[in-house]
Amino acid sequence: MEDEQNVIALTNEQGDEELFEVLFTFHSDEFNKDYIIVYPAGADFEEPVDVYPFIFHPEQTEQSTEGVVDQIEDDAELAMVEEKLNQFIDDLEEEE
Repeated sequence: MEDEQNVIALTNEQGDEELFEVLFTFHSDEFNKDYIIVYPAGADFEEPVDVYPFIFHPEQTEQSTEGVVDQIEDDAELAMVEEKLNQFIDDLEEEE
């Protein structure tokens, strides 16, 4: 998932758009799906920040910047995503 945007707009259940920044994306061969991890745009990292994982279905055209996200409902799939997130955080801490 190259050339991804840093900020995306997601529509909540009330139909309002909310802005989120992309923390990272990845593909799982095990589940054969793409995932996106986001956090609220403009978050202050002096406080704990909520992150939100989604299954990401990018539009299949080269010029598109759109896609669809779905909630992760499978416990095994969610555990795999959580493991990837923890590894990402560990890698960031090692770089510091």
